[in-house]
Amino acid sequence: MACSTYNYLHLSHKIPSLFISKPSHAFPITFTTPLPSLSHTPIKFNKLVKFSTHSASVSATNTFTWDDVVRISQPDSVPHDSSDLSGFFQKVKFCNRGSEKQSEFLPFVIEDQIAGYIHNGHPVLRTPDDRTNAVGDVVKCLGEELIPGIRNELYPVTSSFGAPIFFSLERAAAPYFGIKVYGVQMNGYVEKDGQKLLWIGKRSQMKSTYPGMLDQLAAGGLPYGIACGENLVKECEEEAGIPKSISKEAIPVGTVSYMDIDGYRYKRDVLFCYDLKLPASFRPENQDGEVDSFKLIPVTHVANVIQRTQFFKPNCSLVIIDFLFRHGYMSPEHFGYLDLLQSLRSGDCS
Repeated sequence: MACSTYNYLHLSHKIPSLFISKPSHAFPITFTTPLPSLSHTPIKFNKLVKFSTHSASVSATNTFTWDDVVRISQPDSVPHDSSDLSGFFQKVKFCNRGSEKQSEFLPFVIEDQIAGYIHNGHPVLRTPDDRTNAVGDVVKCLGEELIPGIRNELYPVTSSFGAPIFFSLERAAAPYFGIKVYGVQMNGYVEKDGQKLLWIGKRSQMKSTYPGMLDQLAAGGLPYGIACGENLVKECEEEAGIPKSISKEAIPVGTVSYMDIDGYRYKRDVLFCYDLKLPASFRPENQDGEVDSFKLIPVTHVANVIQRTQFFKPNCSLVIIDFLFRHGYMSPEHFGYLDLLQSLRSGDCS
């Protein structure tokens, strides 16, 4: 809270005595103490002398001598007006410059405490590329031991979807910085004999995250510079061999979101969900080595797997539960219907 000049003066017993030494950079120094009579004790340094009714002001650089200091300090050098405190006010004001610019600084927080403030226009981190490179250096120093699964994929860091990009960050590092990440996930299904079946993938054992677990037919994070629909088409081709002529028919059906705090990780994900009705004759084939195999399973059986096991990659369960709601496999008569529906968007969906 800002203090008045009066309060600063009354706190003077807490402030050490001030003295003038050679500064690291030259700036004008103003003395408002009365000057000695110039006819008897001339001041021997370059200065501009201004006289007023009660006092004189000397503006100078650091060319004065100790003799000058002693002469000016003498109580009987010139008549003194004890009611004139302007010189003190000026010094207090000089030490409290720029209060109107506090908003230009951001808190530097350590262990929930503000340890300092950093200017938001720091020249080293002025552009998104500068920030990307700086954070990238940190991630490289931390390495695989602290951040597993580094993929050399840059994800955009924004305050909300579609907002300007602050910088880009290695995908695997996002949870360690609490960065919100966006992705696309697609439920690929077919209809046979009046029932719906979902194509489920089993992740490769070579995957750095969730190896061997069950997954959607196609899914992926949303990298920098690619739209959701375009990214989905790419993932469909890479993960399941679905040609663009089919994948372009995928329907966007909403989002699920969550926030998962685990140790040093603060995972904040928003997943754009898609449904794609596939031809009954379609057979997925993985192209990038990230999926071990696929299986076509009735939706009700998939629901049982989710309820009874931990076989699915965790966020895939959310996407499939959302599918169950939208395709009528859940009804308000189920206990906890509204709570479960609401829980699918527990994270910040912005």
